[in-house]
Amino acid sequence: MSWVQTVLGEARRQGLDDTTLLTAAGIAPEDLRLERWPVDHITRLWRAAARLSGDPGLGLKAGTLVGPASFNVVSFILQSAASLRQAFTVVQKYQSLISDAGRFQLIAGETASWLVYHPRQGDLAFSPHQIEAVLAAVVSFSRWITPAPLQPERVCFSHDQVGPLAGYREVFHCPVEFNQAYSGLLIANAVLDRPLPQANAELAHLHERYAASQLTSLGQGRQLDQAIQDWVRARLGPPLPTRAEAANAFGLSERTLARRLQQHGSSYADIVDTVRRDLALHRIRHTSLPLKDIAHELGFAELSPFYRAFQRWTGSTPAQWRHAHT
Repeated sequence: MSWVQTVLGEARRQGLDDTTLLTAAGIAPEDLRLERWPVDHITRLWRAAARLSGDPGLGLKAGTLVGPASFNVVSFILQSAASLRQAFTVVQKYQSLISDAGRFQLIAGETASWLVYHPRQGDLAFSPHQIEAVLAAVVSFSRWITPAPLQPERVCFSHDQVGPLAGYREVFHCPVEFNQAYSGLLIANAVLDRPLPQANAELAHLHERYAASQLTSLGQGRQLDQAIQDWVRARLGPPLPTRAEAANAFGLSERTLARRLQQHGSSYADIVDTVRRDLALHRIRHTSLPLKDIAHELGFAELSPFYRAFQRWTGSTPAQWRHAHT
């Protein structure tokens, strides 16, 4: 949620209140109490912020807002790193504690190395502002741990130019290229390997122990989510399996099940919806079953709620989607 707060923070600076933005994104205000958000939630938030602000530099500006505590415990490990290269290695290791929306790859070269960002979008295509915010955040955060501001040798984006070139140069202070094969920063090896003044191996180890425990907890939550998905998939149909039945099957109370899923940005309703969506897409693409039979199999009492759900999942009707994908 620290990354979500970065988006909300820039939106507030532009005069958008949280309620207006969340409503435009189709996200319930109470979701701000979750510890994690699904990737598509964040994409919807970015899209709404870009649409309402009308600012082509939204992502770059949001990325420059990151500070020494923007990435929870990972921030503290980074501030104790021996070098910038080691700091990026830490980010790679604990990336999922910051966000599930992408991963970093460090590609070493003779005199400089590429730090490449690989997005992991959900069902919705990423907004280019999301990518620009990530790379701007790398440069912005570095000022808290390096003796001199990080200045890449080159920056590449896989998307079209969104805003004025001056905005990119103000953030990165180097040549910027668009419509490339990947998005990333080219950084001199001398900069990456320069010792950092606040390096503290003992403190870094202490924070890494805590981060490792958080990573283990996150993995256990994902295992529960996947296990419940499998359980729902095996029992889907009229009537739908209830949350009470799921809790009983896993030896939990309903409240405990809801809390554990919520801690990882999920809910029983989200899981059922995901299973229904995945099965609907598979049945429509790989079988010739009538739509009413598919709807019945997925636990829809009538065709109309199935149609509404399918349009929410894909943006098209079941018939249109079948025609386009078979």
